[in-house]
Amino acid sequence: MQCGAPLVIKVIEGRELEACPNDDYVLWRDPKVAAAVVVEAEGGIVLGRRAIEPGRGLWCLPGGFVNHDEDPAAAAVRECREEIGAEVELTELLGVYHVAKTTASSIIGIAYRGRLVDGQKLAAGSEMLEVGVFTPGALPPLAFPSHREVLALYAGEPAPYASPPSPGRASWPPRHMR
Repeated sequence: MQCGAPLVIKVIEGRELEACPNDDYVLWRDPKVAAAVVVEAEGGIVLGRRAIEPGRGLWCLPGGFVNHDEDPAAAAVRECREEIGAEVELTELLGVYHVAKTTASSIIGIAYRGRLVDGQKLAAGSEMLEVGVFTPGALPPLAFPSHREVLALYAGEPAPYASPPSPGRASWPPRHMR
């Protein structure tokens, strides 16, 4: 039933969650899924300088959200095409990581290693001001801490897995109604 009542806090499975006081509706804040790619090219890795927020003007790995009807690997390839203007072949799954958020759903990231398909040239897509190739020891300022985590996976360093769990109700925006 969708009664439109303001949600209240209920303890469900040991967690405080927003739920309907009149029926069994629970507002589950499930994570979004994103993919990022460490693209190897010309002896370095490809980064894009962001033309959009968050992180406008800072650098990032090509990547983005996985669509609901899309395989994560296909999303990673699509994001490379859109952001760095080149076809990429994925060569390895680097790992999976968690990005805790306080004002939105957390993110489950899937990191890949890839390489440019033969003959492909880099070109900044609409979300990038420019693209460049950097050696891992001389990276520009990165927009996202999670991309540093991906680069640690790429370097073979142990995954930190130190991300705190996504915060509970206290840090979320005001309660929702449905």
